Amino acid sequence: MGKYVFKRILTGILAVFVVLVINFFLIYSSPGDPIRILAGKDNPSEEMIAELQAKYGLDEPLPVQLFSYLKNISKGDFGQSILHNESVLKLVYDTLGPTLLLVLTSTFLALIIGTLLGIYASRHHGTKRDSFFTGVAYVLNSMPPFWLGIMLIMIFASWFKLLPTSGMVDVRANLQGFAYYMDMLKHLILPALTLTLIQIPTYFKLAQTTVLQVKSEDFITTFRATGMSESKIFNKYVLKNVLLPTITVFGISLAYVITGSALVEIVFSWPGAGRLMLDAIMQRDYPLLMGIYLIVAISIAVMMVITDIIYALVDPRIRYK
Repeated sequence: MGKYVFKRILTGILAVFVVLVINFFLIYSSPGDPIRILAGKDNPSEEMIAELQAKYGLDEPLPVQLFSYLKNISKGDFGQSILHNESVLKLVYDTLGPTLLLVLTSTFLALIIGTLLGIYASRHHGTKRDSFFTGVAYVLNSMPPFWLGIMLIMIFASWFKLLPTSGMVDVRANLQGFAYYMDMLKHLILPALTLTLIQIPTYFKLAQTTVLQVKSEDFITTFRATGMSESKIFNKYVLKNVLLPTITVFGISLAYVITGSALVEIVFSWPGAGRLMLDAIMQRDYPLLMGIYLIVAISIAVMMVITDIIYALVDPRIRYK
């Protein structure tokens, strides 16, 4: 088991390094100049532009810039944001908390609701209940997240005036303690509901398809022929096979915590890292983009390693492959 974990960690580190190098050349070679965007369009002086390029190291050849960047991040220095003139690490740290709160809440809810509904529909395969839940899943799967978010705002905020439309808290209320957290919960409901509804079809179809596939296997037919009860067959043999692909999808969903919530964060003005990433793209903020993408790459690698380890614990045969 130790050798298996070591190989997975080594693979993850190598993958992060390769992604970092590819992202660096793609970002720094892309059209647009962040310094000229920062300087504005009102006839900025070339001397000022040259000075800013030197400040951020953009006047050096790309290989030299890459070497400097790798040297700096090895010391924990992710650079300075061109747009915000602040530490990249601080900016990401300040926005990662709201994103994690939003994504973890919605992903766990989608996992539980989608999987349970998928199992329920598969156990009533061919009935009206199965057709109803499958139809709802198809409808939700076809909805763009930003459109669904706007519709929820119209219904629950504009028409019924039950929930706030934007932000993480009401900054004008100056709430503290329990009232502050309750206000945050009210602001969380609509964006979390949007992401949950968007993700439910994935877990629903995965659980439904896996259960139906396993139930059609020959060994399940053999168990039925021996007189084993359906509940015992399901709990002991079918459910375990449902867990493996669900763990994979859940791990991938958590890995994309930043990119997956970007549009929803913009619709609801949620102060998260996804919104910060889109601002950095629009303004060609290279250091901030690199910092965000590096954290995304690390989170994906970590979740893949954790998923592989859980796989090995659930099914010991995997660790020997």
